Amino acid sequence: MRRGGAGLIVLIILAIVLIVGLIAVVIGIGMYNRLVTADEEVKGAWAQVENQLQRRFDLIPNYVETVKGYAEHEKEVFIQVTEARSKVGGASTIPEKIEANQELSAALSRLMVVVENYPELKANQNFIRLQDELAGTENRIAVERMRYNEIVKGFNQMVRRFPMNLFANIFGFSPAVFYEAEEAAMTAPKVEF
Repeated sequence: MRRGGAGLIVLIILAIVLIVGLIAVVIGIGMYNRLVTADEEVKGAWAQVENQLQRRFDLIPNYVETVKGYAEHEKEVFIQVTEARSKVGGASTIPEKIEANQELSAALSRLMVVVENYPELKANQNFIRLQDELAGTENRIAVERMRYNEIVKGFNQMVRRFPMNLFANIFGFSPAVFYEAEEAAMTAPKVEF
């Protein structure tokens, strides 16, 4: 009889180990699925940022050509805009795209200074429409960058918190990259009349 009691204890221990193991697997699957969902949200938010960046990228040649017609001697600014646009087209990683778009924003700022020197250009209806489109696009980019950064923040908190960080490391999830403002944006621009 004693022998049967030991067998029962072994069965009970095996059942407990099996139940604990099953619970651990279910929890692991749930955490993995949460990580995948959050990762896809980051990718979706970045796709929206890229959508707006592409819109700006497509508008710039028309904008530059319109300004060129009025300001032929401002070649250096046009070259800077063209080179910056080219870098945006060649960027492949998120950090490269962020840096390239920051350079493009700076070049567009210099182009806007050129525009200010040509009152007849500012009165041209085609130019006004293009300028409005570009300004609207810049606003959309700002909104999408903000949304992207909010989603990245949530994802990064998830992959860094315990115990999720253990699962994130096991499954190869790492913190996402924020879209940060360039250092020049930290300084207020000088406006001279």
